[in-house]
Amino acid sequence: MTVPGLLFLELLNVAGRQLRWGTGPLQELADRLQRTRFEVLDPELVAIAQWVARGLTAYDAAYVALAAQLGIPLLTDDRTILEIAPGIALPVD
Repeated sequence: MTVPGLLFLELLNVAGRQLRWGTGPLQELADRLQRTRFEVLDPELVAIAQWVARGLTAYDAAYVALAAQLGIPLLTDDRTILEIAPGIALPVD
């Protein structure tokens, strides 16, 4: 599975700020993330900018732009993404 590098930062952010994990668990998570089999590919910044101009956050735009670049659907329950990128974003059932 191909993901933008941003995914790992978002996971660390949620674990540290929302779940309030300490240094040890966060370092273990970081280590595990580095060992995953995800292929990291960041989309073109110009493509991200185009989606931001349509109303997405830069973070959400990175996922949409990568899906568009790879020609694959983006499964999401985010209403904004579904409304702005209907040809790319598909609802999670």
